[in-house]
Order: sequence, then structure tokens, then C-alpha cells
Amino acid sequence: MAVKTVFFDAAGTLIHLRQPVGEAYAAIALEHGLALEAAAMDHAFRSAWKRLPAPVHLGVPEDDDRFWWRQLVADSFAQVLGRTLSSAELEPVFAQLYDHFADPETWLVFDDVRPTLEALLGRCRMFVLSNFDKRLRRVLAGHNLDCYFDGMIISSEVGASKPHPRIFEAALTMAKATPAECLHIGDDLNADIGGAQAAGMATFQVKRPARGLGDVSELLMP
Repeated sequence: MAVKTVFFDAAGTLIHLRQPVGEAYAAIALEHGLALEAAAMDHAFRSAWKRLPAPVHLGVPEDDDRFWWRQLVADSFAQVLGRTLSSAELEPVFAQLYDHFADPETWLVFDDVRPTLEALLGRCRMFVLSNFDKRLRRVLAGHNLDCYFDGMIISSEVGASKPHPRIFEAALTMAKATPAECLHIGDDLNADIGGAQAAGMATFQVKRPARGLGDVSELLMP
């Protein structure tokens, strides 16, 4: 495959959470006097994630999609509690959750990531292309992954999330590349694979443990 530019999704592809979302939500909620089951919170978060449309803006959001995340958190708690949290209840919990997921220690790097990035270094240009916000820069820098990439295209900084065409257009513009010479790697069938293919890029879907990043190095071997 004659690939000159490789785009990597972040969460689920390069990094993953140290603990399930529900556990983090329940632990932080308890610090604020809300005793909730982790499994219920995990289910509620995933339900809210599917129901709440991915943020797409006319321009770049000034709040870095913080308002969208607040909606997601409020929805998750409302499902479990059976009521909507007041602003006085929600704000301190949300602020702590928001900071928690900005902490590099909250995240782990998949074992096959560094060997793959090392193998591709110098053979192609590499970028991060992620549905995330500016917190991702801190997370990747905290794990010393940022040094491998020529740039990062982050949905909150573009104003559109994968699979929206605008974020892929922004990626091609930053990379100064044509779709035919690009490969996008991610774990989500719709956002990563469908979006990239619609943009004209080759794709590789990560399905660990059966199909990890180690297979990418072999795929791109000259």
C-alpha cells in the first residue's frame, strides 16, 4: 500500500481508560454525596453517548465543547437518579469529572502503540485525528506520545466530529495530502471507517485482540 500519511484515532485506538467510565463517575459522585452504582452509571453514560448527537458547529466552539460534555454528564446522572440535578449539584461534580479525564494518569496506552509508532517513524507522516477536545493534547503529552505526530486534528478545534466530512477535510488540509495517499486507523466502524472511506481514504479498523496496530506495520511494509 503506497501510504504517505497515516491518521490515528485516539481513544480506543492509541489510549484507553484505566477504569470503566461508570466507576469513575460513581467514585466522584460519592465525593459529592451521591451514592450510585458503577454499573448503572456505565450503562447510563453509554446510553447518553449514543443518544446525544455528536457536536457539529458552524464555527469552532469557544468553550472547547465543554457545554456538550456537561449535557452528557447531566443526562447520565438523570437516568440513574430519576431526576435532573440542579445546577448547584451538577457543577462541582462536572468540574471534577472534566478534570479527571484530562489527567494522563486516567488513561493507559495500548501495548502495541509505541512499537507501531516506532516502526512507522520516518516511513510516513503521522497525525492524530480524534473526536476529542484540547484535553487530548495534555493526555498524549503526559504519555510522551505527542512527539511521534506531525500534528493533531481534534474535533472541538475543527467544530465537527467524525464522520462529518469537515473534520476529514481539515485533516487533509493540515497534512497537505490527497485522500489516495492517506490511511486512517480507528476502532469505530461509523466514525472512523465510514467517515474516512467517504473522504476517499484507505482504512484500518482496530479490533483488539484479533487485529491490533501490529498488523498496520506489516500492511505498510514496502
